[in-house]
Amino acid sequence: MKKIFTIVAVVLLTATVWAQIPQKMSYQAVIRDASNKLVTSHIVGMRISILRDSASGTVVYTETQTPTTNTNGLASIEIGGGTPVTGTFAAINWASGTYFIKTETDPTGQTSYTISGTSQLLSVPYALHAKTTDSIIGSGGVIIGSGGVFAHYIGELYGGGIVVTVLKNAGVEHGLIASLTDVSDSSVWSNVNATLIGKTAESSFNGLTNTNAIIAQQGHTTSAALLCHNYTGGGFHDWYLPAIWELNQCFNAAFVVNNILGATNGFQSANYWSSAEGGNSNAWFQYFSCGTTSYGDAKTNTFSVRAVRRF
Repeated sequence: MKKIFTIVAVVLLTATVWAQIPQKMSYQAVIRDASNKLVTSHIVGMRISILRDSASGTVVYTETQTPTTNTNGLASIEIGGGTPVTGTFAAINWASGTYFIKTETDPTGQTSYTISGTSQLLSVPYALHAKTTDSIIGSGGVIIGSGGVFAHYIGELYGGGIVVTVLKNAGVEHGLIASLTDVSDSSVWSNVNATLIGKTAESSFNGLTNTNAIIAQQGHTTSAALLCHNYTGGGFHDWYLPAIWELNQCFNAAFVVNNILGATNGFQSANYWSSAEGGNSNAWFQYFSCGTTSYGDAKTNTFSVRAVRRF
């Protein structure tokens, strides 16, 4: 007998803003069953509607999609890229009125939609509206010109994980993504625990360089770095063990992340390994209960491990 499935994640929406605004919004949700287990690698049917003025207002656009959840239970679609039922997504006048999104889900992949939810759209319509104006004033008095707003945000389910930091460098947006779960709650830093790797594994901010150096060390067979290197969440193969500054970004975002992913998949009140070596037999780690960092613990200790990747 099939179990009833429920969506327990907050709806997260983004609109990528470039020189020409694409007529799509990304929608992602973590889907769990009645026993709170992730629904993985499973087709679900979805009907998405855009309503104007209220949660029960006029439907201006409706489409259907049938995404497949990934190995982490994450369903990802682009609203505006499905099969239209009512209206045209590109014709929505985001400058006129307040808009809401209603999602209806059939966990069997068909059209008997038994799960529904409605949320107000906030910043997304302004980003899409940017295609029709040179600049507008966003919340907090920030000027939003074409291509001038952040497309991503902390807590966004994106790139196979969850965004923990966002920044711009010379106008190009970058960020750090953490895996949706710990890749281990008990791993040694490395089985090579009394030999210094040196400068190539001592970066405070470049975890990828550290990770590669740890794995390449003579005699290496097991490590927290290798666990992250082998992780393929979201179908991505560029995960690594964060450097201490990158790990600190994860800690700073933990409140938001844990409210979205929940107590089981969120960051734990535990020691997490970084990829930054501290000496012959020790490495940097961070205690997520209070944010304390240290390099005094032995590489043989078993700590939690969270993978990260950049975009």
